[in-house]
Amino acid sequence: MRILVVEDDEILASAIAEGLRDSAYEVDIAHDGEEAIFKVDVEQAYDLIILDIMLPKLDGLQVCERLRFKGNDTPILMLTVLDSVEDVVKGLDAGADDYLTKPFQLKELLARIRALLRRGRVSHSPVLRCGDLVLKPATFEVTREGTKIPLSRKEFEILEYLLRNKCRVVSKKELEEHVWDEEGQPWSDVLRAHIKNLRKKCDRPFRVKLIKTVRGVGYEICDH
Repeated sequence: MRILVVEDDEILASAIAEGLRDSAYEVDIAHDGEEAIFKVDVEQAYDLIILDIMLPKLDGLQVCERLRFKGNDTPILMLTVLDSVEDVVKGLDAGADDYLTKPFQLKELLARIRALLRRGRVSHSPVLRCGDLVLKPATFEVTREGTKIPLSRKEFEILEYLLRNKCRVVSKKELEEHVWDEEGQPWSDVLRAHIKNLRKKCDRPFRVKLIKTVRGVGYEICDH
């Protein structure tokens, strides 16, 4: 697996690269946004990008937006010292797949990387659809047959993840790793309760049922 680390702090970039190489990843480094875009355009072979937000020339948000605009769907893990909800939302809306707040431990970074690589490449469309179900990540809006469906934050996050992996079975463990952080892993019945509520709101009132349980594996959302 080949990873691009985009970090202007040379000491931190080298430390991250060393830790990743010790874990058998191939690593390239870029120290500013323009260099990151150039490396991605030339190499076109990265399995994951670790992208700092505060960068010279082009910041991480701009890099992320440009890559997604070009159709690049490489998983992006953003690094930031900014931990407010607004800053996290900006990063995710720009097309990032996950974020990690500095300072962090290497083992947490490696865990996030493993989770993203297991997910593979997912859709970064501003509007996610499955049949007549529509989810808009930027506005936290969900509709079906044009009717708005109110969801809790966890329900929204679970549904968004399923839609970004439409017609692919997502394991319970994968859902838990994406929606809950390492310190707050839920009991399995908590996830089941959220899935039950999603079905009640998004499936039960409608003829076609979209959310499916694959017994012993996980869940899938698909319109066929």
